[in-house]
Amino acid sequence: MSEPSVPPLGTLVALGGGDDDALLALLCDLLPGPDASILILAMAASDATATANNYAKALRELGCANVSHVKIDERHSADKPASLRRLREARLVFFTGGDQEMITEFLHGTEFLRELTRLYHTEPEFIIAGTSAGASVLPEHMLVAGYGWRALRKGGIRTDHGLGLLPHVLIDQHFVERGRFGRLAHALLAHSQCLGLGLAEETGIIIRRGQEAEVFGDGVVMVVDGQQLHGNNLGRIGRGEPIAAQDFRVHLLVSGQRLDLQTRRVIQEEE
Repeated sequence: MSEPSVPPLGTLVALGGGDDDALLALLCDLLPGPDASILILAMAASDATATANNYAKALRELGCANVSHVKIDERHSADKPASLRRLREARLVFFTGGDQEMITEFLHGTEFLRELTRLYHTEPEFIIAGTSAGASVLPEHMLVAGYGWRALRKGGIRTDHGLGLLPHVLIDQHFVERGRFGRLAHALLAHSQCLGLGLAEETGIIIRRGQEAEVFGDGVVMVVDGQQLHGNNLGRIGRGEPIAAQDFRVHLLVSGQRLDLQTRRVIQEEE
């Protein structure tokens, strides 16, 4: 998907997984009112209906009265007229965790994704949020595989096309808890134009107008910038050989700190 010529008017919210009660409370606060329509998309989950029902119950307990689940899978097309109508009515679309490849499998090439993208770019009060897999799928590219020491050898990770809502960014989740720095660094060698954001559990970012990312939650967001790196050997080595590069730039950001995604500069540092 091509990069838009003007910044989007909507908001993205991404959480690194784990306990997401605080995220749900934050989303309720961001909505224009308690009657704003919330659409849950749980196709990434192994039991989509149960997962969506649990989130709907939690959101209703927080005071959100208008919550629904659109089932999208092998038997339920994303482009059903009723699903598209409910998308257009929504002020918040929430992607649950699970397997991010299931999200792209059922949304790539659909009118649903085109309409979701349009709403995000043109509606100032429109919010797209995701936790875990639902966060990593939001950018142009997404990490789908890579673990431990193998992530530091060529062929030890795999990336794919995400939903394209956030160009030139890679988001990895459960980042600190699962030791995923190696696979994010490897992905940045393969996608050198991207900025890497590693989200710890119970920690996330609010991205307004596609430019400013504000950290929230109890943990750390690791920003990995490879824009100035050199010595990238990925194109010169064979499968299974160790990767190398120098001069990554790394930031550790906590709640309240903000990052300009265009300049890659921290715009408010903790004093």
